[in-house]
Amino acid sequence: MPEADAGYVFRLNLRLSTETLASATPEIEALGLEAKEFFVLDGLEEQPYPAELARHLSVPKPTITLYLKNLQAKGLIARAIDTRDLRRHRIELTALGLATLAQARARLADRYGEKLARLSRPEQDQFVRLLEKLNG
Repeated sequence: MPEADAGYVFRLNLRLSTETLASATPEIEALGLEAKEFFVLDGLEEQPYPAELARHLSVPKPTITLYLKNLQAKGLIARAIDTRDLRRHRIELTALGLATLAQARARLADRYGEKLARLSRPEQDQFVRLLEKLNG
């Protein structure tokens, strides 16, 4: 096993995430979402403004604009003027968007759960604590 340096740990984590997403992609697409559209929807709760969402997802602003237009055409999001700053548009999930996001998250969680099932319950608990520590 290679020495557990930061680069190795990052690559392991990225591979886990990438493989999990790849296995969930057909189910997410069955909901009418591209995998990347899922991440846009998922990010809207924390980053409801297009520019901030683009930064959060490390995606160019024109790309976010295209995804938002597609999601709006599907009825999953709505644009609203921010009442605190009338120059800004805030993106909000519609009822359909919330339901679709919940279903997509469940599909991804199911696939991730399959990976987590390889760990014992105490290992899962420790993994959660370590992730919380790293993200905290």
